[in-house]
Parts: sequence; C-alpha cells; structure tokens
Amino acid sequence: MIFRIKKYERKIFELISDCARELDYPTYVVGGYVRDRLLGRPSKDMDIVCVGSGIKLAQKLSEKLRPIPRLVVYQRFGTAMIKHQDLEIEFVGARKESYRADSRKPAVESGSLEDDQNRRDFTINALAVSLNDHDFGCLIDPFDGLIDLERKIIRTPLEPGRTFSDDPLRMLRAIRFATQLDFEITSKTYRAISECKSRITIISKERISTELNKIILCEQPSRGFKMLEETGLLPFFFPEMQALKGVEIKNGIGHKDNFYHTLEVLDNISEHTDNLWLRWAAILHDIAKPATKRFNDQQGWTFHGHEVVGTRLVEKIFKRLRLPLDHKMKYVQKLVRLHLRPIALTKKEISDSAVRRLLFDAGDDIDDLMTLCRADITSKNEKKVERYLQNYDKVVEKLKEVEEKDHLRNWEPPISGEVIMNYFNIKPSRQVGEIKTAIREAILEGEIPNEYDRAFEFMKEIGQQIGVTTES
Repeated sequence: MIFRIKKYERKIFELISDCARELDYPTYVVGGYVRDRLLGRPSKDMDIVCVGSGIKLAQKLSEKLRPIPRLVVYQRFGTAMIKHQDLEIEFVGARKESYRADSRKPAVESGSLEDDQNRRDFTINALAVSLNDHDFGCLIDPFDGLIDLERKIIRTPLEPGRTFSDDPLRMLRAIRFATQLDFEITSKTYRAISECKSRITIISKERISTELNKIILCEQPSRGFKMLEETGLLPFFFPEMQALKGVEIKNGIGHKDNFYHTLEVLDNISEHTDNLWLRWAAILHDIAKPATKRFNDQQGWTFHGHEVVGTRLVEKIFKRLRLPLDHKMKYVQKLVRLHLRPIALTKKEISDSAVRRLLFDAGDDIDDLMTLCRADITSKNEKKVERYLQNYDKVVEKLKEVEEKDHLRNWEPPISGEVIMNYFNIKPSRQVGEIKTAIREAILEGEIPNEYDRAFEFMKEIGQQIGVTTES
C-alpha cells in the first residue's frame, strides 16, 4: 500500500530521503505519526528510524534545512531531535532490545527495521513508511496494524505478556490509547495487563503521571479510569482513588459509590474545560470520603470534613505522583477545600456576607469553582438536577451583584500592616494581626464599606479597644 503523502510533508520527507541516500542508510517514518495520519488526526511529532546512526542523519538534515534548525543530540541514547516549523522530528538508529526481569531498561544493540518494529508496543504503532528510493511512500505493516486501525483495536505485535513484562509502562499506554482513540483492547491483551499489573512498580512515578495526565485529558476520561481499576493497576500508584470504590450498607442504609460518582463528575467537567488541573480537582474533590466516612442512626452516612482532609491529601498524592508542587497544586487544593461552599449557599437565603467570604476565598478561581460545583451534580433525577442548576444560577447572580458592588475578587483589605504600624508606632506583632483581621471581618460582614477612610477610622476604634494607642 502507498501512504498518501501530503504536499507539506513531501518536502521534508524528500530532504530526509536525500540525506539517507548520501549516508547509505535505509530510512523510515515509524509509529505515531503514521498512525495519526491514517486516522486523520493532527500530529506534530515525527519519528525517523534508520539502519545506521540516527544522530548522523539528523546532523546531515540540519545542514540542508533553512532556516537552520535547533539540533539536540542525546548521545547516551543514540538519538537526536530537530524542531522544524511546527514539527518535532526525532531520529534514532534501528534497534533490537532485550530485558532483565528487574528492570525496564533494555540492553540495546543495532538492528534492522524488522527488529525495530518487533520492539514496538502496539501493532498500530509499528506501522512504517519507507523514505527509500526504490519504494518511497510504501507502507510497511508486518503485524496488520492497518486492519487493527480499521477494526479500532489495541493489540501487541508480539505475545502481550512478554511485551508488558519487558516494558510495564505499555500497560498504561494501552489504556491511554484505548481511551484517547475510543478503541477496544483485545481480550488477550487486556487479560495480560491484569496478569502483569504488579510490574508497574518498576516504572518511575514521573512516567506514570505523564500517561495518567493524557488519560485525564481525553474526551471521556472515565473509560481510562474504569480500565485502570478493572485491570488492578490503579491501587499500585493511586490507592486513594481505588479506596473510593464500593458501597457499605448499615441498618439497610447505603451511600453512593464515590468512585463512579467521581468519574461522572470528571466526565461532566471534561465537557466544559481542557484545564488539566481543574479536571484533577474533579478527581480529588471527594478523595477523603473513605477517611471521613461515619454512620449514625439519625443521619445515616456522613463524610464531615472531607473537604478539609481532602485538601491535605492533595499534597500527599501530588508528591507521590511527582506532580508539580507549585501554584497548580495550590489551585487544586483551593477548589477541593471550597467545593462545598457554593452548595451550602443554595440551601438557604444567600447573605451578602457569605458571598463576600466566598469571593474573598476563591479569588480569580471563583468561575472554575462554580464549574466544578455544577459538574458535581450527578443525580439521575432530571427534575432534581434542574432545580440544583437553577439554584446555582441564583448563586452566580448574587456573586456578580456583590462583586460589582464590593470588588472583593483577589481583594486585600484597604489598610495594610504598614499603615497600622506607622499610625500606632508599633513593630510587627500579634496586635497588628488582630487589627488587620478585625478590619477584614468588618468589611466581609458588611459592617463597614470597603473604603480606605472608613477602614482607617475603624482601625483607630479597634486600637483603642485592644489597648493600642498612638503613644504605644
């Protein structure tokens, strides 16, 4: 079969072919780029495999390209990368690999195209297109990957147990591709994942998180999580998520299965945002329910404080999975901590002070918080869902009203600690904190307006009450 080469691809392919001819290297485009082009999906990453030195081929190409591209050489791995226009082109020599039982790092030696295709993870990723003069543009498909693309299935080129044992990350990649492409994993391959699941422990958490984040960013990420749970992979790297699964019944009273509820929330929010960290907030919003679950005869099952405990768990999970411990984690923690607050506002008459406090605490993330709260409605009762959504609409209107009036988003009280210290002639102390807190609370409660002059007068009043004077 001839691979249909588009006009914008032909120039770069012909240049690579020219370089390969000069070096006398049989050369091919292999893997994801070929797969995605056949599926009609956009792809910016191109893998070039040659029977020779991938580094020398990349260097030769970089000499011909204009403008001269940035060339990055990874001598240790025998690979090189060129960024050209909107493409990232990686070059590597064809290899064959062998593995030890206690490591995913293979012993590597030079090989043929066939050797290189044999070591690929899935048949749909073993497809290659020749860039050689005698068969330029021909598709090379030793494992019927093209048929698997048409049948929408994920299958390993070799025996799946060997494939996953050699490189256990491929188990996550199988689930990621199935979720991303809406493909099915063959029963033999799926069974092998369950049988090899414990091998995932030799994979670094960074590489696991990369695949997990790609699953989370899929159109329907719940598919991936269900497969992670069914195959038994999930508890090895995300036991808190596994702990959400199941329903306990006491005195004839059960609670909802928080694992499937969380997946519904995740799918709901994924319809409205591609923000990875907002999707993580959906995953983690109820993560502490197993730890806070209690039963009493009057109320039934309760999960009091799960938002507080969950906030602490976020850091533990991010550390284990080597996720960023910066503002992204703080953002997720904030949404987990606040996710019940808007719900509480829907159950009673909304006071201005409660809305001010929510605006103050949420800051610029208030819109994302409301998106999370809407996604958290998973009732099967359509009338109940409609009622909840209408209640949230009222909260949003009130938020807009108070924000326009009081400007409290990312608000700082008008009187700073420096103003307090200068006026009362005092050094940093507990008293400065007490006065600042009193001013903030008075504004949030609506006792004084959010204005400098009135806040300054209030500062003097509070100073007198706690025994601080200008002569202090």
